[in-house]
Amino acid sequence: MNILIVSQYFWPENFRINDVVKTLTEKGHIVDVLTGKPNYPDGDIFSDYSVWGTSKQVWNNSTLYRIPLIPRGKKSTLRLIANYLSFVIFGVLLGPWLLRKKRYDVIFVYGVSPILKAIPAIFLSWFKKCPSVIWVQDLWPESLEATGYVQNKHILGVVGSLVRWIYRHVDLLLVQSHAFVKQVSQMSANIPVLYYPNSVDTSFSKPANILVPESSILDNGFSILFAGNVGTAQAVETIVEAANLLKEYQDINFVILGSGSRLEWMKEQVIQRQLKNLHLLGRFPVETMPTFMQKASSLLVSLTEQPIFTMTVPNKVQAYMASGKPILACLNGEGARVVTEAKAGISISAEDAHGLADAILKLYQMSDQQRDEIGENGRCYYKTHYDHEMLVEQLIEHFKNASDLYKRSK
Repeated sequence: MNILIVSQYFWPENFRINDVVKTLTEKGHIVDVLTGKPNYPDGDIFSDYSVWGTSKQVWNNSTLYRIPLIPRGKKSTLRLIANYLSFVIFGVLLGPWLLRKKRYDVIFVYGVSPILKAIPAIFLSWFKKCPSVIWVQDLWPESLEATGYVQNKHILGVVGSLVRWIYRHVDLLLVQSHAFVKQVSQMSANIPVLYYPNSVDTSFSKPANILVPESSILDNGFSILFAGNVGTAQAVETIVEAANLLKEYQDINFVILGSGSRLEWMKEQVIQRQLKNLHLLGRFPVETMPTFMQKASSLLVSLTEQPIFTMTVPNKVQAYMASGKPILACLNGEGARVVTEAKAGISISAEDAHGLADAILKLYQMSDQQRDEIGENGRCYYKTHYDHEMLVEQLIEHFKNASDLYKRSK
């Protein structure tokens, strides 16, 4: 198949869509990617790229077409809005020209926030006379409100109307969580909505053999590893408080891998509270993550107590399961349900620092064999429900079905 991926975020930024594209090309499909200039998560355009101008490059046998993008900056709502809108505007204006000689069987939108990125894909599907499919990763406008970027009800209402328009002008909606189905269906009229979960690269489920720096802290005692964005949605205040509650246990260590808007605050708390058990290692390349995770005693995922987050399954849950380590799921709703159903760890209510500390002590007091059994439960659940190769094959079937239905309707 000839497939166009539309995603504001793409390699060298670390997102799930990278692995999907790589596997699609390995299976013989021709894949183009319309994307922006990499600047996530720190908000600055990566070196070797510039804000303005278009570019074309080849990555893993796929062709990337990059359009101008205003970087998101740091802690600036206006810059973030400009970042979102610049992709939409330049995607609509320049996308048809960059791809003017191309023909596609399907256009696929990787729908992490902002969902607005689907607008260029909708216009391109009209020009190219092919179906468009969105993989909904976040619910808008709920995510916009929950993260605190927009609180104005009138603005949120306008965004909601725009989301309805987007959902109703594509041919298929795939959602990453069972809990998303009802919510998206209510906004999409008669457009089909199907459950299609996330996975991770196969390296997470294989024995890791990459040497990683600064990992010695994971080799001694009992370690709790948190990997990913360190932002407002991740309830890092709960992690800090749990570390404070457990600081008398000298062989229990919290290890944070990643960066984000709350990292500096965490650094301040380490100093103010004298938290020798909380280690902020910063961001590392994605290829080192399987090694870090498999070295840890347990893996932590946390979210704030927001209604929107009860419906989502953070992608790190799949990565943690594949790694075969016990999971501490400090969140509510669907993510916690999956961990509990899989018997892959302990679920704790969102923002419950005392509950998290108690759960850590419970794992800490278990034998190695008991923890290994819990980790293996997660790995088995991953192989059954989230295997990467299996899900890519399902995605190809979704593409073929959407293409066939589109042709029959014309």
